Amino acid sequence: MNITTVTHWPESAAFPLLTTLTLVPLAAMIAVLFSRSSTVALRFGFSGALLTVSLSFYLLTVFDSASPGIHLVEQAHFAGLSYRVGVDGTNILFIPLTAVLTLLALIYTLITRHAADRLFIACLLGYEGVLIGAFVALNVLQFWFWCVLELVPVVLLTIHAGTGQNRRWVAVQLLQYWGSGLLMSLTGFMLLAFGLIDASHPLTFDWLTIKENNAYLHDEVLIFILLFFGFAIRMPLFPFHGWLPVLAEQGTVASAVIFLVGLKLGIYAAIRFILPMVPGVAEQWAGFVVTLGLISIFYGALLALMQINIRRLLAFAVISQTGMLVIGAFCFNANGLEGSLLLSVAYGLAMAGMLFSVGLIYERTRTAFLPRLGGLFDTNATLAVLFMISALSTMVMPGTPGFDAAHLLVEGIIEEDGWLLAIAILVGNVMSAAFLLWAFQRMFMANPKRAEQPYSCSHHPVWKERLITAVICLLLIGTGFYTTPWLNFIDQDAAAIEKQYPVHGDQSTDDTKDGQHE
Repeated sequence: MNITTVTHWPESAAFPLLTTLTLVPLAAMIAVLFSRSSTVALRFGFSGALLTVSLSFYLLTVFDSASPGIHLVEQAHFAGLSYRVGVDGTNILFIPLTAVLTLLALIYTLITRHAADRLFIACLLGYEGVLIGAFVALNVLQFWFWCVLELVPVVLLTIHAGTGQNRRWVAVQLLQYWGSGLLMSLTGFMLLAFGLIDASHPLTFDWLTIKENNAYLHDEVLIFILLFFGFAIRMPLFPFHGWLPVLAEQGTVASAVIFLVGLKLGIYAAIRFILPMVPGVAEQWAGFVVTLGLISIFYGALLALMQINIRRLLAFAVISQTGMLVIGAFCFNANGLEGSLLLSVAYGLAMAGMLFSVGLIYERTRTAFLPRLGGLFDTNATLAVLFMISALSTMVMPGTPGFDAAHLLVEGIIEEDGWLLAIAILVGNVMSAAFLLWAFQRMFMANPKRAEQPYSCSHHPVWKERLITAVICLLLIGTGFYTTPWLNFIDQDAAAIEKQYPVHGDQSTDDTKDGQHE
């Protein structure tokens, strides 16, 4: 039995912080929907987003990174159901990332035609609340319900504010893919909960209870398959990725920025609900998972090189990145897990920067096709800098947060699988550098394809673009040169997860004992 240390919220915070973080954007969403004018709606929206950012930074200050376990726990029981939320090293960084990107997405709407669209702003805020609620959930059924609710703002934003002609078809595709994933994950969660009844345990969906009594579970292989395939659709991992390129092409950039964090929810779910609950089966199926991850890396990179639509190119880049993150999570050592978590955050922020750049280019040119672009550097230097620094971060260049994260991930892969797989992953990273630099060259540096550019940036509020660029670049460069505080949030819980594996945990314990004897 693996006992997890639990620290309740009155020991660290002045109020139930995690529930407040979830409710603030939802309350702002309601205020936006019932506001009488677009100006008042914007004020409510920015007030809610700014308050959420402030609370997320406060969360980082009260979180005790020196102690492993679940912190700031809040729980309640009513009508036979339980509510429990908490944070540890696996989810702490995703909350401020969600808050910051939501605020930047609202600033982005001021530059586009959506500034007066109350439904659009309300959906952004609602999506933020749903994501935070899912990240902090410590009840498997509670997490699943948040994932169901996530469909509402995503579908509404796609149909209401998408830029493609087949938005309703895309929404149907999304419902089909996500619906099957949600059905599989719900079945897996039900098997987890009902699996403890035979061991004289009452029916419960509480994550801590199931994790600490996972030795009594039955049908562990079936649970693993259901949960893994359900989460693989959300990541998305090859071959469950078909919905992402069409959504990126037909959807809206502002919602896609927050959606990047939603994609990381699949990686987080695998780390939270698969590795601690069925660790033995996860170790047995690691070869299969690593194979899918490796295929995703090269498949995504090759398909990205073949795209002429920049949005589809970035979608396949995400698929390639997902393969690397999954391999790191299934290394079964602290280095791989730390690298995967930190790289998830770095990729989320960097891809958001590229999407903002691409979205603002689209607002000027009304096209996302690379053959129709070119020569944009002179008139859009700010957007070129944003795209380049963000691209360098996804290439894990020194001075970006991805560098230290990828270094840890590769160390974990070498420790578990050897140099050959590590070299293959580095080759995949070189391919990602190739298609991102190629895209940058075609958009900003190549000769224009038309004699006269049919657009002008004179009517765009440049200072807002510069604000978005400054925030993202400062976060990327600042955390890149000083990643120690961010790693401190993760490393204690990553080491604790490593000890829970039946095979690898014993090996790490033996290594520790050998080191002590020496």
